[in-house]
Amino acid sequence: MANPAGESKDGALKLDFDRRVMLQFRGSVVTSDAGLLAYRELDDALGLSTMAGETLADARTGKNERHALVGLLRQSVFGRLAGYEDVNDAERLRHDPAMRWIVGGKAAQGRAASPSQMGRFETQWLTAEKNLLALADLSGQWIDIVHGRRPPKGIVLDMDSSVSPTHGEQENSVWNGHYACTCYHPLFVFNQFGDLERCTLRPGNVHSADGWESVFKPVIVRYQGKVLRIYFRADAAFAMPGVYECLEAERVKYAIRIPTNQVLQSRIGYLLKRPVGRPPNEVRRYYANFTYQAASWTKPRRVIAKVEWHPGELVPRVGFIVTNMSRPAERVVAFYNKRGTCEQWIKEGKGVIKWTRLSCRSFTANAVRLQLHALAYNLGNFLRTLATPEPIKIPWGSG
Repeated sequence: MANPAGESKDGALKLDFDRRVMLQFRGSVVTSDAGLLAYRELDDALGLSTMAGETLADARTGKNERHALVGLLRQSVFGRLAGYEDVNDAERLRHDPAMRWIVGGKAAQGRAASPSQMGRFETQWLTAEKNLLALADLSGQWIDIVHGRRPPKGIVLDMDSSVSPTHGEQENSVWNGHYACTCYHPLFVFNQFGDLERCTLRPGNVHSADGWESVFKPVIVRYQGKVLRIYFRADAAFAMPGVYECLEAERVKYAIRIPTNQVLQSRIGYLLKRPVGRPPNEVRRYYANFTYQAASWTKPRRVIAKVEWHPGELVPRVGFIVTNMSRPAERVVAFYNKRGTCEQWIKEGKGVIKWTRLSCRSFTANAVRLQLHALAYNLGNFLRTLATPEPIKIPWGSG
């Protein structure tokens, strides 16, 4: 293909490996994580870690600094990308040849950071309020760099919450009746490329949409004036008047599922009657759209209904979507259904990056861990979408 990297303006992104790295069959210096070198070259090509190092504040004092802050950040992010999500893993990784090259500086010829150094970095320096705020913004800043090479015409944002089960006495770890476990309840925003735009850690007993505006608004501000159109999708947990009004004020096109009620059911009563005749062997789908205003809404809005009659089922499957989009009802439903991809990306984060491993006692330290996992996820996704040829682009953990 002519443009395997997908860039539209700049030249193709090429990863030029460090020629000082040699391949030798020596058991004493063998590594099982050589694939990380490709991510390090992508990191260097885009300047991601360098930019992060300029954003974060180094809280260390004195002159005895064995590793630069950007090196510690690389060890945290790349370690998670390789499946080493615990600080204790640094005891082995500090001697690993690949990780020493990843960290750079003195570590290239010596050793990377120890578990105690990584523990202080993640639970003391990064938990400072200034650094935690910077970490929350960092994923979006990295995505802006990537979009500089792959400028999108429009952005589709999917918001969803998830569960991170806890098994200790972590601060703000609370029982959640819906998930039937003690957990945290993080909130995520993804774009259509699978990049994690922003996330936040929340106590386990909050509503799925709690704090949605503080997560969503910074993403919208970044894209205003940069893209022609912004779209938003979410499930019924975000079916709230405040969400609609915010999206409409920001001129964002949205499709949000809303819970059913008797008024909505009555508007499509003619579609809920079982079709006459022998039931077919295929699914029958019917669509309807109408104007509806709930008691809590300040104005009427367009609602789309989808009714499906499945073989062997006595009652139809019914769903309602509120939207400000003007496209035909069937196309709005098709657009909304793609929201399910966001759930797959969350599964990738859980299964591959292990971002549910939030085992620190402090809530703030766990919030830092989630942001570091987010950076690791995005770095992996950048290589997959920006520098990987189409024939080998496959989901993580698929084989």
